[in-house]
Amino acid sequence: MRGSVGFLLCSLLLALSGTEMADQADQSDPKMSCANWMGGAPGHPGHNGLPGRDGKDGKDGQKGDKGEPGLQGVKGDTGEKGATGAEGPRGFPGHMGMKGQKGESSYVYRSAFSVGLTERAPHPNVPIRFTKIFYNEQNHYDSSTGKFLCSIPGTYFFAYHLTVYMTDVKVSLYKKDKAVIFTYDQFQQNNVDQASGSVLLHLSLGDEVWLQVYGEGNNNGVYADNINDSTFMGFLLYPDTDDR
Repeated sequence: MRGSVGFLLCSLLLALSGTEMADQADQSDPKMSCANWMGGAPGHPGHNGLPGRDGKDGKDGQKGDKGEPGLQGVKGDTGEKGATGAEGPRGFPGHMGMKGQKGESSYVYRSAFSVGLTERAPHPNVPIRFTKIFYNEQNHYDSSTGKFLCSIPGTYFFAYHLTVYMTDVKVSLYKKDKAVIFTYDQFQQNNVDQASGSVLLHLSLGDEVWLQVYGEGNNNGVYADNINDSTFMGFLLYPDTDDR
């Protein structure tokens, strides 16, 4: 409403002005003259113009604060084995360990005998019966037969020492009805001789060993009395093992 009244006043002033003013009014913009005297109502905002060109990059800002650690990622695949490193220096000796428990003692196998003759001139070609017992704790020697019976398979040592008197002596040591060694002593008149022999034998369970005079006639000079002995002995050196 205020704008309309102003416009009417301007029109009256223009009518009263002279011809020169009318000519000038014809050449000038009425709105501009009115605008110089009194401002009009604000117009509506115009449309947004087109975006301008990108400006130059600004300077780097200050470093920001350290962020929170992220979540743990998925475990990766196992890598290839690396090269063997150089050997390290030798370490210090460790402390002594605790004393172990006492172990079970191994079983000791025993088999031995030592016997002597009590009769003169034993019969030939049969086992000599040595009935004077010096040692026979395991009873592996049988004085009634004159034979040693193997109860523990293994390696044995046998030896005999015989007094020779009155005539020559020929004796042999037998294993399982087979002569293993022979001993011969020729008697010297008015003298007492000695005949001896020894051997290592491997025996299996049940094998028998004995000593006997072989041959006939004047080959039975094995002798014994209260001051002269004829002895026979044997013992186990070591038993057979499981891996034999």
